[in-house]
Parts: sequence; C-alpha cells; structure tokens
Amino acid sequence: MGLLDRISTPADLRRLTTAQVEELAAEVRSFLVQAVSQTGGHLGPNLGVVELTIAIHRVFESPRDSFIFDTGHQSYVHKLLTGRQDFAALRRREGLSGYPSRAESEHDIVENSHASTALSWADGIAKANMLKGHRDRHVVAVIGDGALTGGMAWEAINNITASQDQRLVVIVNDNGRSYAPTIGGLAHHLDTLRTTRGYEQFLDWGRRTLRRSGPPGRLAYDALHGLKKGIKDVVAPQGMFEDLGLKYVGPVDGHDGEALDRALSRAKAFGGPVLVHVITEKGRGYSPAEQDVADRFHAVGVIHPETGLPVAPSRFGWTKVFADEIVKIGEERTDVVAITAAMLAPVGLAPFAARFPERTFDVGIAEQHAATSAAGMAFAGLHPVVALYATFLNRAFDQVLMDIALHRAGVTFVLDRAGITGDDGASHNGMWDMALMRIVPGLRLAAPRDEPTMRRALREAVAVDDAPTVVRYPKGPLGPELPALETVGGVDVLTRSQGSAGARVLVVGVGAMAATAVEVGSLLADGGIDVEVVSPTWVVPTPGGLVDLCADRDLVVTIEDGIVAGGVGALLAETAARAGHRAPVRQFGIPAVFLDHASRDQVVEASGLRPADVAAAVLADSALPSSDEADRTARL
Repeated sequence: MGLLDRISTPADLRRLTTAQVEELAAEVRSFLVQAVSQTGGHLGPNLGVVELTIAIHRVFESPRDSFIFDTGHQSYVHKLLTGRQDFAALRRREGLSGYPSRAESEHDIVENSHASTALSWADGIAKANMLKGHRDRHVVAVIGDGALTGGMAWEAINNITASQDQRLVVIVNDNGRSYAPTIGGLAHHLDTLRTTRGYEQFLDWGRRTLRRSGPPGRLAYDALHGLKKGIKDVVAPQGMFEDLGLKYVGPVDGHDGEALDRALSRAKAFGGPVLVHVITEKGRGYSPAEQDVADRFHAVGVIHPETGLPVAPSRFGWTKVFADEIVKIGEERTDVVAITAAMLAPVGLAPFAARFPERTFDVGIAEQHAATSAAGMAFAGLHPVVALYATFLNRAFDQVLMDIALHRAGVTFVLDRAGITGDDGASHNGMWDMALMRIVPGLRLAAPRDEPTMRRALREAVAVDDAPTVVRYPKGPLGPELPALETVGGVDVLTRSQGSAGARVLVVGVGAMAATAVEVGSLLADGGIDVEVVSPTWVVPTPGGLVDLCADRDLVVTIEDGIVAGGVGALLAETAARAGHRAPVRQFGIPAVFLDHASRDQVVEASGLRPADVAAAVLADSALPSSDEADRTARL
C-alpha cells in the first residue's frame, strides 16, 4: 500500500515528513501517467504541478480556504488529494470531469476551462470573506503563465491591489508555455525573473559595505537609493508587481517541497494580497513529455505509457484540411495573415507559421484583442484569418459585433471544434457559435459538410472584404465525402426519394449533420415519404435558394449541431415565414443546457439527434398527412 492510497483528505498531507512528500510526489506522477494514458486527458500540465499542489494543500486548508485553478485542466493532482482517485472513467460519462466540478467535491469552486478568469473569481471571494468577517479564510488562485496573457487577469490584479486587507494568494505557475511557449512582453518579463537573483540581495550587499566603511553619509545613502531606483526595472522586474501593490515572493523552485512550504507559509502570514512566483517544468518526471518540444503531451489521447505514442494513429481530420488549405491560400495571396490565441498547433496554424512567420500572430490567451487587432489589420489592407476553438469565440462577441461587423471589416473566423465535442464537458462544446453569429448584421457563416466543401468555403470566405465571415467545422476525423446530385439556387441537393404517402418533406442537414440528414431521408423514404435532403454550405444569412426549396412542402426539417434555440433552423423558419411559405419548420439540435462530459455519440443520443430518433419524430409530426401514419411507423 503506497502513500497515495493513504491520502483521503488534505489533512492527511500535513502529517507527512519531507521524505514522504517526495515519495508521494513520485507516486502521483506514476499514477497520472498510467491513468491518463488509458483515458486521455491533460497530462503535461498536471505532471508539472505535483509538488506545488501538495504544498498548497499542506499550507492552506480546503475547503475553508478556497482554491481556484486557471485553467482547470491542471487540477488532476488536486482531485487525487481530495479523495478522488478513481480515474478509470476520467472525462467519460459518470466519471470524473477533466476540470474542477462542484458536482464532484466541496473542494472544487470553478469549472474554469476558459482561461484568465481565476483572479476575478478570487477577488470576489476574498471581498466577500472580508465583508462577512471571515478573517481566517484565504483564497488561493493558481494561474498559469499563459493565462496571464489574458486581459481579464490584469483587470483583476488592478482591483485586487486596491484592497490591501484581502487574504488572497496569487500563485503564478510559470513553466514558460501554455499550449505553446508563452509569447509576448509578459513572457520576456518572466524569463528575466527566472534568471535574476533579485535586487534586494544587491541592496543588502550595499548596506553591509556602507556599514563597514562607517556611518553612511548622506551622499552614500543617496547613491544607494538612486542605484536601487535605477536597477529596479532592469535587475528585478518583480518591481512591476510591487508597484501595483502586490507583494512579490519568488521565484521559487516549484519542485522543491520545502521551498514551496516556506514561500506559501510566508504568503499566508502576510495578511494581504501576495503573488508567489513558482517555476515549474511541464511534463516533469515523464521522459517522453520532458523531451517533447512540440508540447504533444499538453493533452493526449489514449497512449502507450512507456513511449507516449498513441495507441491508435490519428485519422486525417478537419483541422489538417484547414492547415493545408490556408497555406495554399497564403501562397497565392500575400495579404492573408493568420491570428490565433495561444493555440497555434491545436487549430492547425503551425504549418502556416512555418511558411509565413512574419504573417502569423499568436496574441496569447486574448481573443478580444485578436478580434479587434484583426479589424485594424483589415482597415490597413490585410485579410486576417482568426483561428479559434468555437467555444472561445464567445469571449469576443462584442468585438465581432462592434469592432468588426459595425465597420464592415473583412475578417474571417475559422472555428475548430464546433458543435459537440463531448469529453471536455460543458465549457468546451462549441455549440453557441451559430446562434450568436446569426444576429450579427452582415456576417456570413459557412458550415461545410466534408473536405471539398471545407476547402471551397474557406476560399469563398477570404474573398469577402466588406464583412466578417465564419467557417466552422467539428472536432475529429473527416467522414466520407457527400457529393451533390445537383445544386439548386446555391444549395446542394444530396438525395431525393419519391414516396407513396403523398407527404412532401425537405430535410436540411447543417454542416457535420449532413450525413445524419441523409440517413434520416432514407428512413423517411422507407416510411413512404416523398423526401429531399439538402445541405447548404452557407447558412447565415439563409440562402434564398433554401427559402425557395421550402415552397410546397408539408414539413421542413432542420438538423444542426448547435443550440436549437435561435439557431440556423430558427433563422430558416423566420425567413421562410417572411417569404410567405407556410410549411412548418421542425428544428432538431442541441438543447440550451450545459452538457455534462460524455462521448459525442452519448451526447447525440441524449439530444435526440440519432437518425432513427429524428425520423421517428418526423413521422409522428402532426403536420404530415395522417392517413398512412401507422403504416409508415410500422415500416420504420
């Protein structure tokens, strides 16, 4: 029985000796490698915070003290130390979430997988503690150096320092990389901190020298004071934090348990806001991750624990199609530039960056800045392509609306992981984008269904120079191509079936749901329905050709992998009604709820989006002629 098996609550950690803490850290790393290699998950970040998380729990007392992780993917060790050691179903339905979860434990506060929010949470909790008289409670926010590139973090610091009585400890987990090496001025600032002994040591030497030479005269004192002021921002950039009113401790070796205990204890005893700067190594203790320069171990699928190689090779996916096509476009057009927010490789921009480094801009975790900076580039004659995960576009909605659309800026957004992503849980499903973007005046949105329509949509998008465009695609491997029988009014017709029941149904498959729509059409045809299945690539605004296809139908069915409330189907219903078409539009999509982590297939089933579910609901629809309903249902 190892030490980890004896840890059921954080209090158990405080009884350990220094040697036992080191032994526990080794056990935790071994556990993480073995467990995460079988389920997939965020491996590298958690291997880097083992000693840090142990030290936090030894010095502070959760849940009386509040712990917040930014981002929450570095919370696996926290889970282990708070009694959650069954990782067999990590990120699977009814298993542990890949992020903190209030539903799992009283030790979890924020399910924050959208970065740079922890300090605002911490500020709010600390202020509430003060107002309620809880002077014995501390708030600890662990923020990765990458998350400090987000503007919200600095808004929070500005407010934290205004309340000097707050029991709040900010721990900067500085490993020099978020998804990729951390970029920007803050990265250079932290690089300097890593390699500086600190100006206070220099000043101590100066004071000792003056004491040896007799009572310090005014000139010597002034010289020392001036020297301190002059070297403050050169030798000791921690002065930036102290000038803001935030007490600075560090840098501290994030893999030295004793040093961490001392530093955190000093921060706890200070009685006001403190920043503890901790240097860690992402992937610590796991050779494949330590030797990896491409950061493949930030998040992994199922891998061989001994080698770190995937158990099943990745199939050619949507992201690779974008990566290939944007390079081709870049070779043809020198005005096309690429922007991303700390996710160069995950969104497929690494090949573009390698080919056109001077035309690639990684702005850090700053989606709002990315959008408005793109507006400026468009004004100055470029065509920016902003590549993000779909879920993170939510953070820049105001900038899309007011900085880009209002100014008719030619900016293209490419949204990876759109629709259902599943195992990363509520915050990562890219299900909001179509409902949000459809209300932006002048914006055009494409949802390609396969590789050819993806490549074509991207080219069509970057050809628009007087309005924002969006191209969205799902997570994962590509499905088979779905060629069109013909194109009618700009809308691809995928299948047609002549039925005997006299009912005429139009099925509209949006993007990745086009394959589902084809299966639904086949099932309806088996039920005697006269059905036509179409897939418009451009869905916002509603194509005129699609509106025309709604004429003379008994029922129009839309299937999308975005939220159904206010989605593409709702937009079609509104547009068709204004055009005088009376056929009801039956909309199928994701309900407007936060979805628990589960596989994509499980989410599809729970949302009633399997082909058989949709077909059965359509056949039972009161809008269809009812004479042969029982026969149709029996055939289905």
